[in-house]
Amino acid sequence: MKIQILCTKLIKPCLPTPPHLQHYKLSFFDQISEREHVSIVYFFRNSNNSNIDERLEQSLSKVLTHIYPAAGRYNDKDEYCSILCLDQGVSYTKAKVSCMLDNFFEKARNDLGLAALFRPHVNKNINETNFMVSPIVTIQVTKFECGGLAISISTSHPAMDGFSDFQFVFEWAKVCRMGTPIEEINFLSFDMGNIFQTRDISGIFKSTQVPTIQQDIVSKRFIIHEANMSRLRKKCIDESGGALTFQPSRVEVITALLWRALIRATANINGYFKPSLLDFPMNMRSKITFLPQVKNPMGNFMIGVPVKFIPGETKMELHHFIILIRNAVNKVIASCMKANSPDDIVSTLVNSYNESFRSPKWGGNEEVDKVMCTSVCRFPVHDSDFGLGKPNLIFFGMKDTQMFWLYDFGLEICVQMDLKEKCVPLFDRDDDIKDLTFICDAKL
Repeated sequence: MKIQILCTKLIKPCLPTPPHLQHYKLSFFDQISEREHVSIVYFFRNSNNSNIDERLEQSLSKVLTHIYPAAGRYNDKDEYCSILCLDQGVSYTKAKVSCMLDNFFEKARNDLGLAALFRPHVNKNINETNFMVSPIVTIQVTKFECGGLAISISTSHPAMDGFSDFQFVFEWAKVCRMGTPIEEINFLSFDMGNIFQTRDISGIFKSTQVPTIQQDIVSKRFIIHEANMSRLRKKCIDESGGALTFQPSRVEVITALLWRALIRATANINGYFKPSLLDFPMNMRSKITFLPQVKNPMGNFMIGVPVKFIPGETKMELHHFIILIRNAVNKVIASCMKANSPDDIVSTLVNSYNESFRSPKWGGNEEVDKVMCTSVCRFPVHDSDFGLGKPNLIFFGMKDTQMFWLYDFGLEICVQMDLKEKCVPLFDRDDDIKDLTFICDAKL
């Protein structure tokens, strides 16, 4: 596949940002987020829309009038604690590829990582040096020979988290499909920086150096059918012998199963069980009842819930992993429910991180296996319809990090796994994975 770049331009808000909105404050949660771009690529078979190029650009310009910080740039005058919203624009690239979409789907069944080729090409030039002066949002629209489209969006994490990203794409798609007037576009709020103000973080987080290990990551995709999900949930409850006193959610069951399978695969490679730290990001927007204004803010508002597997102490039955995950999440939620101020929420996050991701024993220990499981179920991931129908394939792109991505795919759940190459064969042969009869890329 050869991708040819046709042009790159800046798409700006179709109305100028008013002076009183031109200095957007970042929040504490933005301040501590990773300095990286997070990419999503949507593939669509149907592009029988003669003016789709024009509609994509016009609707994007409309949406940027509302989500104006996305078209700005970080402000170096205040140590990048704000965004100057001077309508600088988002980077927008048009490209074409010498390949039929169905041919790409066939190749992606064996190597989903090929989807990374369709991420915005300008991101290849973004590094640690120029990260904070680069466009906050980069977009690339690539047309296949058959007319199919790959629409990719990459966002700067200190400005936008997953919730912001998916709402952005969903609303952009809706405006493109329906031609929504500008005055009716209103889906995010912009006051997180006033509620959770940036602060000097040098003294509140432990200075433990978290090791970064370069590793070859393989991406694969599985569909979990509803019938299999129901069977697995019932099996967990029956085999727990009453230990499960609650009805586990789909996400809890799948996360437990995937995590345990990865732990067993790693043990087969090493010859022994290693400690494992699961990072389970939790969207806080619906969890903070005393702050109703944070229901739909732009920016970052999540806490990574640490879940710890301790060899010899954590039992290996699946229901024990489910309970482990539920207890860890409930512990963080309980702390947030007791909070009476934004400072209390910050303290909950700092204490949790210093005990896990920032501690020498866990986050700073190379002998601890680390994996993240991000669930965006109930987010409008698969519902982004630009007038082309729902996407036939979605790909999430991060750097070299072991991850599981969970998202709704109709009535089923789709899993994208990004694992170390050496772990994949053993993970695939795990009894749980085989028993669940995953269907790889069944709907491509």
